[in-house]
Amino acid sequence: MLKILGVIIIVLALAIASVPYFTDCQFQGLALTTIDGKTVPMKCHWTGIAEIGIAVPLLAVGVMMTLSRRKEGIRNLSVIGIILGGLAIAIPAGLIGVCQTPTMICHTVMKPLLIVLGSLTMVCSIGALVISIKAKD
Repeated sequence: MLKILGVIIIVLALAIASVPYFTDCQFQGLALTTIDGKTVPMKCHWTGIAEIGIAVPLLAVGVMMTLSRRKEGIRNLSVIGIILGGLAIAIPAGLIGVCQTPTMICHTVMKPLLIVLGSLTMVCSIGALVISIKAKD
């Protein structure tokens, strides 16, 4: 069961890394134009970049969880997975956020998806933690 949870975490990490790429405003061809005529990415683009920074160590957690045989190691990896899942939720929900306009794709698709993916990551990590604690050595 722990190996299955590790594989699920790997899939969730890949989803967390790829969802923002297809659902940010820059992918839709939108950008902010400054007074001097420069175009700069919107807030949701930076949320997407930060989510990649969360997804890479989460991917490593999933891989190590699938390969690990020691219960202590799985416990530690589970705690890290819980923290990274929480960060995956916090980044679009407030740390960086998404665009203010409620009709933008980042507001309607990216933010809810990342919150669900982060929540699923936390649930899987909590499950692995409980299983590793209850498992006999």
